[in-house]
This record gives sequence, structure tokens and C-alpha cells, in this order.
Amino acid sequence: MLNIAIKMLWGDRTKFFGLLFGISFTAFLVTFALSFFAGFMTNSFALISENPTADVWVMDPAVQSTEMTINMPESVLSQVKSIDGVNYATALAIGDISVRFPNGRFQTFQMIGVDDATLTGAPKPPFGDVETLLHIPDAVIVASGGTEGKLQTPIYKRDQWAYDGAHLSVPMRSLKAGDELLINDKRVFVAGVSKTIPRFPPRPLIYTTFSTFKKILPSESRYITFVLVSAKPGVSPKKLAQRISTITGFSARTSDDFKKDTIKWYLINSEDVGDMSAMLILAMTVGFGFTGIMLYMFTYENLQQYAVLKAIGTSDKTLLSMIFAQASVTAFIGAGIGIGVCALVGELIVGFEINYPFRLMWFAPLVGVVGVMIISLTAALISMRPVLQLDPVRVFSGK
Repeated sequence: MLNIAIKMLWGDRTKFFGLLFGISFTAFLVTFALSFFAGFMTNSFALISENPTADVWVMDPAVQSTEMTINMPESVLSQVKSIDGVNYATALAIGDISVRFPNGRFQTFQMIGVDDATLTGAPKPPFGDVETLLHIPDAVIVASGGTEGKLQTPIYKRDQWAYDGAHLSVPMRSLKAGDELLINDKRVFVAGVSKTIPRFPPRPLIYTTFSTFKKILPSESRYITFVLVSAKPGVSPKKLAQRISTITGFSARTSDDFKKDTIKWYLINSEDVGDMSAMLILAMTVGFGFTGIMLYMFTYENLQQYAVLKAIGTSDKTLLSMIFAQASVTAFIGAGIGIGVCALVGELIVGFEINYPFRLMWFAPLVGVVGVMIISLTAALISMRPVLQLDPVRVFSGK
């Protein structure tokens, strides 16, 4: 009987392909929404991912993520360095600044100050050596941080640092090595433009040494945002973090724990989580409506075939198994198509280096398949009602 059910499904190809389209579209939306969620969650802890050598992150006890931070006194660095089990420790400074471009336009950047000696946390520019570039006086390295069109400067010299006011509506080009920017009335030299992990939320970035950071922002009383700690060989990062917290009174987290805490913070505080939930609900609702209607129409228009089967003694249980078999087959095929299309879209996003948060993780296809199965089986439950109420005599008599 299941073979007959599949032949019935394939016999009406218009509705069969309509079912496949609806289910595929649902699977695509669900998988894409979850991949988008995983992508921006990954971007949310980009700062941690850019510092793989840091086993432990030390911060103010009130800090719960890389997004909302407060600085600590510089004495914390010496305290951490003196703790048993610490291989080395470096300071990382973070601050939001307004940067003036040569044509008078300004843009908010996140400024990151890295250790002068080790340059831990500094990105590698496509050309030149980062140690040479950042040790140039007042040198910075800029990165888009997932933004588009923010790193622009005038093409012509006459529009740069003009004495007759801002030249805003002039031809622009991308920033490059050798350009200058103005921060707190101080000229800084763009030593390079780098590609980093996009941020969430997106923001342009400026990297410089810790000494230059302090020079540009002299009004700050505290500069150290994080202390990055590397554990000695054989020392557990988890135990070292506990030891640092006990001795210093500051919060110390392993890199993995800090990533998890950052994700938790975004889940609670980010509005994008609600947007993603709305996208999932919309995808499930659209899929349920489309699939339910198409499967109901298919079942209703094949009542005569079901009536013949029922007239020759086929039980309701067998007829229902045929409906569920049809729903399951279309669900699995449609889910495979939808997830496959989503994976191809993800490859295109990565291949063309589009600044879009997309990361296809193992749970996204799984949830997509489960969601599609729930929709399809629910639609089958709705569609089985006319079959259960079917009277072969009335069907063939036309009543």
C-alpha cells in the first residue's frame, strides 16, 4: 500500500512539486535563520577569537561580555604577572572614539590598544610587517569590522584638510596606507588596512599600540580593559583563572567560558535574538500554511482513489499510513533540497567574502529537518479527516 501511496503522490506532479517547493522553502528559511544566528553569535566574540594565545581573560567583575566593558587600574597587570602559573600577561585597551576624516566627515570607531612589545591582538595587514608598521610614531591599522563604505577618504588633495570648511560631497576612495586621520586633534598615520573577523554589531576598528592609545586618549584615568594571560605548560586554564580571581579580586575567565558568557549576554540583551525568533516563527507559519493547504487539496482530490481502496476492504489505519507516508517522503526530499540550497548560499557568502553573519553549524540542518517533519505530520493529521469520514457509497453515487 505504501508503494501505491507514493505512485499516487507522483501521479499528480503539479501538486507534488508544489508540496516540495513549500517544504523546501520552509527548510531553507529555518536553516538560514539559525545559520544567521550562529554567524552573528560568532561575530559577537570576534575579539576573543582574534587572540587564540590567550588562555585566560582578566576583567572587571561587572563585565559580562566583550560589548559592555569598563577599565581597570594598571596595577592589575603587575598583579597578574606575579601569580604562579602565568607564563606571560599583556594588557588590552578598548575604547570608542570619534575619528575625523580629511574631508571633515567623522565616524565612530572602536579603538584597540595592544601591548607595545608583543603586539598581542594586532591584526596582520596584507602588506608589510605588523611590528614595523605599528612601531611607527602615531601609527594605526584600520579595519572595516563588518561595515561597508565607512573607511573612505577624498581622492583629491584639495579636498583634504581644507581651510574653507568640510568638503563632504566630493569623490571618495578607500583608505590605504599613508593616509592620515584626526583623533582628539591629533594626526595619526594609517600604516595599513587589515581584514579582521567582522564584529557584531558591525563597527570600524582602529588598532594601535598601548602607548599610542594612551597618547591619543590622555583624559582617561584607567586604560586596561582586559589582561590576556597565557598559562605555563601543564597548568590548567580553568584552575589558573580561579587562582587569579581569588588573588586579585577581578574576574578571570577562560577563553571558552568568556565566549559562552558573551553569547548569554547577547541572548538576554540583543534585539536581534527577537528578530531571529520572529523569522523562525514566520518560516514555520508560512511552511505550515502552504504545506497544509497543498496536502489537504491533494488528499481531497484523491478521495475517489481512497474510496476504491476502502471499498475493497482497506482499513482506515492503512489509509492513514498512506497519507503519512506521502507527507514523510515529501518532507525528507523537500528538507534535503532546502538545506542543500542554504549550504550553497552559505558557500557563496563565504566565497565572495560578503560581510554577512552566516555560519552553518550542525544543529541548523537538524532543526530544519525536525521543523519540516513537524509541519508535514501536522498537515497530514489535518488531511486525514476527510479520509476517516469517507463513505464509498456516497462518493460513487455522487451524493
